[in-house]
Amino acid sequence: MRPLAIRRREARLLPPLAVLVRSMAYVDVKMRWKKDASFDAVPVLSQARDLRPLVSLAGLLSPSPTPVSAVSKLRIPLEVPDRRVISFLRRFPAAFVESVGPEHNHPWFRLSGSAAGLLQEEREVFAARRADITSRLGRLLLMAPRRRLPLRAAQGMLWHLGLPEDYFRCRDYDIAQDGFRILTIGDSVCREEEDDGRELVLIDNGEHQEMPKSVLQMDAIRRFGSMETVPIPLFQSKGLRLKQKIEAWLKGFQKLPYVSPYEDFSGIDRGSDVSEKRVVGVLHELLSLFVTCSAERRRLLCLRQHLGLPQKFHRVFERHPHVFYLLLKEKTCFVVLKEAYLARGGTAIEEHPMLVVRRKYAGLMEESREIIRCRRSGKPFPSKHKDHEQIEDSEGANSAPILS
Repeated sequence: MRPLAIRRREARLLPPLAVLVRSMAYVDVKMRWKKDASFDAVPVLSQARDLRPLVSLAGLLSPSPTPVSAVSKLRIPLEVPDRRVISFLRRFPAAFVESVGPEHNHPWFRLSGSAAGLLQEEREVFAARRADITSRLGRLLLMAPRRRLPLRAAQGMLWHLGLPEDYFRCRDYDIAQDGFRILTIGDSVCREEEDDGRELVLIDNGEHQEMPKSVLQMDAIRRFGSMETVPIPLFQSKGLRLKQKIEAWLKGFQKLPYVSPYEDFSGIDRGSDVSEKRVVGVLHELLSLFVTCSAERRRLLCLRQHLGLPQKFHRVFERHPHVFYLLLKEKTCFVVLKEAYLARGGTAIEEHPMLVVRRKYAGLMEESREIIRCRRSGKPFPSKHKDHEQIEDSEGANSAPILS
């Protein structure tokens, strides 16, 4: 009977070798989140939640007084964090000047001279650097496996890419000259999800374009002269120590083959470390295209299906805190690309042309907070612009209430 038992044991099916290798090589990386005060000190990051609705409202209001009723119902479309639009406008007196309307004492608002000047500067920067800014949208389309995005998803990325929010709606922009066109239901577009039927595509569908090199590939060429090894720049948080097995895994992760976000990835095993490195590379490339190299995490989640990312790709932010930083602000989570802020010039990431204007908007928000502090303390505000003197004069004349 013994030989029979041995034969049965030998006849048992063994698991595939790939399964054994994967289970032995996998390291369950759990890194503790570490707060970094240096990112909180960057105005375009710390004030990102208020910056977008402020610029949107600046585009809707004119230098001449406008009744608040004209924008009071746009709180949800503009994503104003306050419960009322008027409360948000009153928080930034350096950008919006309040006055009393001609009838029923209703509040009216107009743009300050500084805000109107920044709005004009933003338009001039886009006109002068249009090719550079629109090419970032083209790269985003090339990152999508189908070389197209639903128009709603593309619309949500315009702010981060530095494009005007009416870029698709205003005919004056003529998106065809930038190489884009919008497909509608009549164009026989095959849609996988329920949408309004419109998609943004490249006119040549990317077929006659040479695929661009990613930022990581250009950085590898700059550092090593070739793309044989494409490591991901790491920036360790202060006071964060890694376990020995995690450090060993991280060194091996850097040596893995790199798959560009613009290449075909259909042959990659979704459960492998190579696939994880591709996900990190896609997110790295995506954030490097944005104005501030950061975005709300929920915005990135909306692109998951269109960029071919796995369902739980957000875990990459937790597994790679040396690459991404999670900035928690007022119940909102922003993902920040560390390389853009800590590389100190040693990076292939190009500064976005619109970043200078965004910084000036953030400075205007800081001035608004200082104005409100001076009002509460009864001290005069050391005005740098004539607008501030006009603000104080107009408030003394109409005595409009200011919400904290």
